[in-house]
Amino acid sequence: MNEHKNTLNEKKSDAAMLEEKPENPILQDKAGDGDSKKMSHGSMSGMNGGDHNKMMWHDSLWATFVNLLLGAWLITSPATLGYTSAGMTWSDIASGSLIVILSVAAASHKFNTYARWATCFVGIWLLFAPLVFWSPTAAGYMNDTIVGALVIAFSILIPMMPGMDMSVMDGADVPSGWSYNPSSWMQRAPIILLGLVGLLASRYMTAYQLGHIGAVYDPFFGDGTRAVLESDVSKMFPISDAGLGAVSYMLEILMGFMGGKARWRTMPWMVTFFGILVIPLGTVSVILIILQPLAVGAWCSLCLLAGIAMLAMIPATLDEVVAMLQFLIQSKREGKPLWHTFWFGGTIEGKKDSGLTPFDWSNPTAMFQTWFVSNWNLLVSAGLGIWLMFAPSVFNSNARAADSEHLVGALIVTFAVIAMAEVGRIVRFINILFGAWLMVAPLILNGYNGFAGWNSAIIGLAVILFSLRRGAIRGQYGGWNFYIR
Repeated sequence: MNEHKNTLNEKKSDAAMLEEKPENPILQDKAGDGDSKKMSHGSMSGMNGGDHNKMMWHDSLWATFVNLLLGAWLITSPATLGYTSAGMTWSDIASGSLIVILSVAAASHKFNTYARWATCFVGIWLLFAPLVFWSPTAAGYMNDTIVGALVIAFSILIPMMPGMDMSVMDGADVPSGWSYNPSSWMQRAPIILLGLVGLLASRYMTAYQLGHIGAVYDPFFGDGTRAVLESDVSKMFPISDAGLGAVSYMLEILMGFMGGKARWRTMPWMVTFFGILVIPLGTVSVILIILQPLAVGAWCSLCLLAGIAMLAMIPATLDEVVAMLQFLIQSKREGKPLWHTFWFGGTIEGKKDSGLTPFDWSNPTAMFQTWFVSNWNLLVSAGLGIWLMFAPSVFNSNARAADSEHLVGALIVTFAVIAMAEVGRIVRFINILFGAWLMVAPLILNGYNGFAGWNSAIIGLAVILFSLRRGAIRGQYGGWNFYIR
């Protein structure tokens, strides 16, 4: 009897074990794969902050080693490239030594974040060093510019920003209520290309100011570029003003590459500084263009090219800045700490398609036709502003009349171009004020000769009329739609 009970217990035990075993081991493996996929996609959600930091540290080690090599290159550059400036020599030796030390520190998980940011700032210094020491050799200028850009790229751009909160990577790519993603690569590519145009023009002028080349070519205004670069206005700066422009364009190019497809919410601080770098500098470029005929009495073709590139970047940047501000306001309303969100980003639910763009590059002809139909009045306003800048030379206007037309013409161009961004369309109303001024200026100012006064009044009336039309708005911008009038 006892043996029979034991036999029954053994059978029940075997049955229980069979029930515990999976019926299909293959399905179990697939389930396990699914869990691991969730964990791997969730290196955003399935990992804690420490795991994220270790992963980022491990993935950045190769870039840290590259920076170490760049530091060694920099230390040996003065002797190899024949530097003749003591300032440049010691700057490169000290900067290279710092990069080597910081790269060794970055190899430690404990110091990785701080060391990589410090390396980035050394790279920024390298962009300025040839200007501060007025590098007498082209090799020194080129070496510091290239090495500085690479050090910045390998410290914070390529291996991803150190200390970034990876949990914010999950979420929407398209801002709430928007019809496209303002941070997509298709949106950023034109900004980077415009930055490259400005950089090349500025570097050429910098080479002349630093004495690396003996003459500077101007295809339209003869000796105008040389006159501007040697003017008292340019000499007001303690460093080469063209070189300062080149540094700005280089930083804009690098920041154009920085961040992912949703950086409007993952890196608000970076979008803010990028916007500050582009928008105010665009205004400064216009002011420099204004100062050419007023203070120097000459035009500079390359300055105009660099200024146009900078001005065109403003409307291309504006939508991303607006999306970032909307996100910060929304986060604040939801009770999230504003300062933390500004520096570390946040997440919201929404569309994941980062390919959405207001421009259809698959059919460029139709795309530009649609854009022209929406903005033709702003293009005409910009054209009238350009004509106004040259009108004093045509009508021999002088004194305050000429100064007024140079200044107001440039400002009309500036605000007309900014208004070409749909999110900035309301800016066109500012030109109504300038148009009104042009109509009354001949009655107030001296210096209008012959038809010049009538020209000013007619241009003013035309600018007012063309500034009234809004044009078609193709995109949707959430709560910002209210301000697009």
